[in-house]
Amino acid sequence: MDTKGWVLRAVGRLGLASQGEIQRWLDEEGETLSRQELSQALEALLREQKLELQGELYRISRPSRQDAFSKLFND
Repeated sequence: MDTKGWVLRAVGRLGLASQGEIQRWLDEEGETLSRQELSQALEALLREQKLELQGELYRISRPSRQDAFSKLFND
């Protein structure tokens, strides 16, 4: 699994999580990332809209209502 995959997995398991909590979870799973690697992965996932940032906490992005409507009726 790549770095972004590990970060997504960590946030998915933790729900709302700070960067420190994500780092701790990854360390416990045996996937050691430097702070820079983790920061870059978080920034990339935010740009890709796979994560949301609320204050200092990250969580998995929820699809917008418009996206859900489009998927339902435009297929």
